[in-house]
Amino acid sequence: MAWIKIPADNHPLFLDALPKDPRISTRKMFGGLAGMVNGNMFSGLFARSAVVKLSQADQQEALALDGSTVFDPMGNGRVMKDTILLAEEVMDDPAVLRDWLRRSFELALTLPKKAAKPAAAKPAAAKPAATKPAAAKPAATKKPAVTKPAPKRKR
Repeated sequence: MAWIKIPADNHPLFLDALPKDPRISTRKMFGGLAGMVNGNMFSGLFARSAVVKLSQADQQEALALDGSTVFDPMGNGRVMKDTILLAEEVMDDPAVLRDWLRRSFELALTLPKKAAKPAAAKPAAAKPAATKPAAAKPAATKKPAVTKPAPKRKR
């Protein structure tokens, strides 16, 4: 699938349709927003529509909508398991979008909690300049040149 920028209008539609549950958080993903619970993504914005992770029965119902398809974000045949890209028309009906996001959220609550990934190591901050002048380093000493002893004089 060719990359399509997410319309700015879809962000508030998505946020308003998310279930009102304190366990839900959002994060940036695929150039838009994704709904998360217990470390699992359950829904998000993609192209001109929304993606939802669904049960087998709900997947079949979603795929029956003209324009819905399995979610293949890179367009290379590698689909995201149990995830459907809903028909674009879903974004035109807040009640329908809200229903799909609710179903997706309910499925995500049954999934095992994902452990939080450790934060990426940040580069060490530059050390502040020392307040005392650094001690002068001793001058480098050269090794004395090896000299041959002077030849002895004959008498």
